[in-house]
Amino acid sequence: MNKVFSSMIAALSVVLISHPANSQIVPQPWVSVGTQGGDLTYGLGARAIGWGVELGTGEDGATGVDVLKFIDLPVNTSNVGLPPISPYVGLGYYSNDAGLSYSGGVQVGATKNVTVGVGYNSVRGINAQVGIKF
Repeated sequence: MNKVFSSMIAALSVVLISHPANSQIVPQPWVSVGTQGGDLTYGLGARAIGWGVELGTGEDGATGVDVLKFIDLPVNTSNVGLPPISPYVGLGYYSNDAGLSYSGGVQVGATKNVTVGVGYNSVRGINAQVGIKF
């Protein structure tokens, strides 16, 4: 419990200290599929103005929502020949006694209109993400 609490405090401090990410005002949706405890998990999210929200299902049918903060990197990745890279951290709440969740991951601009990502959620496990930009 102490480890979970300290992880939540660390994630929350990153959220509160970081500056907004450079993102479009038009929401950028994504879907995710993952695994936790042998169960498939699913999520549907969207981000805008450096923040995101993801609705998901986890182990044993737990359903919940996470609020995500996308972190602005100190280096403009396009200046060094890399695609846009957007790390994030988040906190959420899930049903079926799953309770509070914490999450983190990264989304990368694969093409002009497609993003891919990988993340971890304490209720939904490891997941892969695919999104679109309008």
